[in-house]
Amino acid sequence: MPLKILVIRFSSIGDIVLTSPVVRCLHQLHGGVEIHFLTKEKFAAIAENNPYINKVFGIRESVSEVMPLLRKETYDHIVDLHKNLRSFRVILGLRRPYSNFSKLNFRKWLLVRFKASFMPKVHIVDRYMKAVKRLGVSNDGQGLDFFIPPGFEVNPDSLPEPFSKGYVGVVIGGKHNTKILPDNKVIEICRLLKSPVVLLGGPEDRQRGEEISSAPGVQIFNACGLYNLLQSASLVRQARAILTNDTGLMHIAAAFRKPIVSVWGNTVPELGMYPYLPAGSDYLISEVTGLSCRPCSKIGFDRCPKGHFRCMKDQETGKIAGFLSEYS
Repeated sequence: MPLKILVIRFSSIGDIVLTSPVVRCLHQLHGGVEIHFLTKEKFAAIAENNPYINKVFGIRESVSEVMPLLRKETYDHIVDLHKNLRSFRVILGLRRPYSNFSKLNFRKWLLVRFKASFMPKVHIVDRYMKAVKRLGVSNDGQGLDFFIPPGFEVNPDSLPEPFSKGYVGVVIGGKHNTKILPDNKVIEICRLLKSPVVLLGGPEDRQRGEEISSAPGVQIFNACGLYNLLQSASLVRQARAILTNDTGLMHIAAAFRKPIVSVWGNTVPELGMYPYLPAGSDYLISEVTGLSCRPCSKIGFDRCPKGHFRCMKDQETGKIAGFLSEYS
């Protein structure tokens, strides 16, 4: 009988993508594994399209919505990759063996509050992998996965000229403003590129995209809000290279092994969420070092607490454009 394992990660897009190596490596276990995944309903499609996952459970608000169904499954093991009160309720309710990972919250607090770094130089994916080590799982080193069903592939010929012939993808969105590269910086970079640019983001980024794409001296197609997540992922996969804030599409770009410029503002890569790529992949971390106020948060703010926003305003646009130009 194959093992039946429940993996828990409720949110968000990037964090769920970061669980994909754990799912893939569990699937490779000798003897076979049936993998179920518990997440929020609005993110369920990410897991549903993963061929290594057999069943997906989605919740809207509370785990009580699915607990009766989960109890019927009789899991051999629970892998908790969220580790919060909600996931602990699932563990208590199912009373099955479980494992989780170290969130290092105290070390993160020391880094943000006192700028004292005791964070290990270990990506969060590798901390996730420790949660399944006791099951005999080892990391295969193949990076992240993201799967797009055929009906959601964007035909490049559907893009206007000259974007259908190739482009650099620029992700302009982000959940927090202090993690978003300012418009004038995006425009500067686009002006330095010979390749046309496709802006990527959600409906909330549409107006910003219009302002950026209408600037003189740029060749930009504003795709923000025109495509859903899976279609946007298709545009990421087709791009020659990706410039991105610390957001979900950054991890999707890493899953496709794209050349990436990852821009960091108020947060820092030391928190363990930088692009997770197989050996030999090419990426650039763009950050303004030497600022005594950074990191000011492990998540982000609506505005710079100090008012100067130097962590983004001082980004080296020439260096970023130089990296991207190698692929455009």
